[in-house]
Parts: sequence; structure tokens; C-alpha cells
Amino acid sequence: MTFGGLRLLTWLIHVDASGVGNVSAGGVHIHHYVWGILLLMIVGACGLVERSPRWHVWMGLAYGVGMALVIDETANLIDLKDVYWDKAGWTSIAVALLIIAVAGSLLALTHRDRDVQKGSS
Repeated sequence: MTFGGLRLLTWLIHVDASGVGNVSAGGVHIHHYVWGILLLMIVGACGLVERSPRWHVWMGLAYGVGMALVIDETANLIDLKDVYWDKAGWTSIAVALLIIAVAGSLLALTHRDRDVQKGSS
């Protein structure tokens, strides 16, 4: 959901339809993978000190959001330049769809295995 929302938001910024602009500091555009890396660092640090299952759910959600922020700009990280709206930017979409497919398949398989184990107990 975060990946889709990011694509929509960046497209709205790109076509200047949202009234929202890019985040900049000192005239330099700050790509959203920076926020993703920061979020992943925070979640990692919290994971080292917080052992509560309740917090693990929230950290898992934040981890997923951070990953989406980074994965959405994979092409920029590979080329080390802003190719988000160029042909090379499709690399980010391909990587994201591949990760979503693999993660979704793994989750479906692990839930199916849990259901089978519960039924045989």
C-alpha cells in the first residue's frame, strides 16, 4: 500500500496537481529513500531494545513502510542520479513488484503451513 501511495503522491507532485512539493534542504531535493533509511535505522534500534510482542507489530509496520520508501527509489540508488521519471526508473517498479510477489508468496505459504499444522494437532 505504501509503494502505491508513494507512486501516486510522486506523480501528483510531478504533474504539479497536488499542491504539495518536494522536500528540499538548502536547495537540494531530499529523496524519499532517505526517509526510508532513517525509518529503518529507527526500527532496527527499537528492535534491539524493545521485546514486547505488541511493539513488534508496530515495528513490523514501520519496517514495511521504510522498505517501500527505499525500494520505490531503487533505480535512483543504482544509477546514483535522479532517474525516477526516466525509462531507467522502471527498475524500481520491477524490483518492487518482484519483492511484493516473493513476500506475498512466502506469507501465503507460511500461513497455509500453520493452518495445516493446527488442523493436524
